[in-house]
Amino acid sequence: MALLARCRVFSQAFRGQTATLDGVCTLPDVMQRAVCSMRRYSSDSKAGEELTVRYLDGDDSGIVVFGMNRPKAKNAISKNLVKMMSEAVESVKKNNKVRSVILCSMVPGVFCAGADLKERAKMHQSEVGPFVSKARALITELGHLPMPTIAAIDGAALGGGLEMALSCDIRIAATTAKMGLVETKLAIIPGAGGTQRLPRTIGVSLAKELIFAARAIDGTEAKALGLVNHAVEQNDSGDAAYLRALQLAREFNPQGPIAIRMAKLAINQGIEVDLTTGLAIEEACYAQVIPTKDRLEGLAAFKEKRPPRYKGE
Repeated sequence: MALLARCRVFSQAFRGQTATLDGVCTLPDVMQRAVCSMRRYSSDSKAGEELTVRYLDGDDSGIVVFGMNRPKAKNAISKNLVKMMSEAVESVKKNNKVRSVILCSMVPGVFCAGADLKERAKMHQSEVGPFVSKARALITELGHLPMPTIAAIDGAALGGGLEMALSCDIRIAATTAKMGLVETKLAIIPGAGGTQRLPRTIGVSLAKELIFAARAIDGTEAKALGLVNHAVEQNDSGDAAYLRALQLAREFNPQGPIAIRMAKLAINQGIEVDLTTGLAIEEACYAQVIPTKDRLEGLAAFKEKRPPRYKGE
């Protein structure tokens, strides 16, 4: 019965993921959606915009960059930032042309300082719970994006900022960047997934130590603990982690996009269940790539000794 229940949960999640892959989009539909997204989230848009969304082009087509941009508030998570990020996440989730998402900061020296405590102080007690729920939902949706997500941490990622990074598939940090779930300093606990994602990332005991002590660590220690995949020396322009994230996204770009999405789904769902159920999940995901044009293109490219040209079909 437990096995059947777990398979049922997987099948529901699987249907949600494959719905965006199986739908056929005409070129005008895709172009219209892309144009709408660019108009709404253009990095060249109004000054003071709290989030920029850039759709890269040329050889980097398929890479989308979310840039948090609240310099005066150190990218603290506000109601408006949550709203804008939720809209951006929803937009890329529906776009089959997006192959990877990079989450970074447009503000030098900081990734995200956590919750906007000045805004929080003005909230009535009854407003706090619903706001935290919306922030938690945003971070959950970020984690559920079907394509790879990379957090480029070039500065401080504290509280909700680190929780946001933890929801990404891969984290890259500058060695000088400070990271920590420091909520217990304020007599609260991480409320946007930190108590669940941090122990799953670095282990239960280490997660408890960091959370109980409200300790912030630098990029070098974060790499040693397994909190980040790569720690890079910061450069003069303060974007070393972003440049490494871009390099990594460029490694993902030439691979089969449906295969990557199915691999992510298999890993994310399989890691939460026993091995037998996980293997069944892998089998179901593998079945999704067999009828694709991309799989045939991969075989043809191998036979013809040329790079494959995958279209996500």
